[in-house]
Amino acid sequence: MARRIDVTGTGGVRLAAWEFGDPPKPDPAAAAPDAQGTHPASDGSPGVLLLHGLMGRASHWAPTARWLSERYRAVALDQRGHGRSDKPPQGSFARDAYVDDAEAALEQLGLAPVVLIGHAMGALTAWQLAARRPDLVRGLIICDMRASALGAASQREWDQWFKSWPLPFATLADVRKWFGEDDPWVERPNPARGEFYAEVMAESPDGWRPVFDPEQMLRSRETWVYDAHWEELAQVRCPALVVRGLDGELGRAEAQEMVRVLPRGQYAEVADAGHLVHYDQPEAWRAAIEPFLDSLGGH
Repeated sequence: MARRIDVTGTGGVRLAAWEFGDPPKPDPAAAAPDAQGTHPASDGSPGVLLLHGLMGRASHWAPTARWLSERYRAVALDQRGHGRSDKPPQGSFARDAYVDDAEAALEQLGLAPVVLIGHAMGALTAWQLAARRPDLVRGLIICDMRASALGAASQREWDQWFKSWPLPFATLADVRKWFGEDDPWVERPNPARGEFYAEVMAESPDGWRPVFDPEQMLRSRETWVYDAHWEELAQVRCPALVVRGLDGELGRAEAQEMVRVLPRGQYAEVADAGHLVHYDQPEAWRAAIEPFLDSLGGH
């Protein structure tokens, strides 16, 4: 089951939000669904909003969203430029645009006060929103995103990496093999990584190409790589869990410093996982975050 709900982001950008499991049965005494068929947060089901990382899409969260839907109203958002959401050629891909979109989605979906779960870029969006609107967020999970500045060299490396992709791919098997084995950034074979990228490809007349525009991805990325984001972390008032893959991009020392800076920070790590923690090790990911979710309780 996958149900799409269209929401409107800042500047009128159309965003696709997705439910991948049936939400918990609402309290009969609670408010009825609205005209769009969505239940407001007052139906008694705690809300969760899942935010993917750069180049990701909402469907990457489907396994997580399905088990969450046993207890929560879990919605995953295709952020601007990603998945089935609009990719406006002249649109803004600044940090404020992503944060404004997430805020608009929360309000239109009736999810607040919400638990935000973000991976990489989505985690940055999540903690920036939690810092800005503490009234909307009751819990935060940050998955493998650094708070330190990455710098110009990192942006140049990404630019070169995009140019190295052998586009178009002839088949999805070629996608899986390149991203899982042949990509110079892959240190050892990683089938989960191949599957992750296969999910963001679409068939075109000449083969398989990404559903996103790599130039828009670079524009999105350049709005955060030159800056550190510690100050916004320190402004997050709700309980927050920092999760890293043991072989991910967020090192242990930086992750633990993030926990220290967060007023109510906690720490978890997942063994045998790289950057794509929830995709590499879905069961261990669940085991890492479930106690934190349990600690938040209901509304």
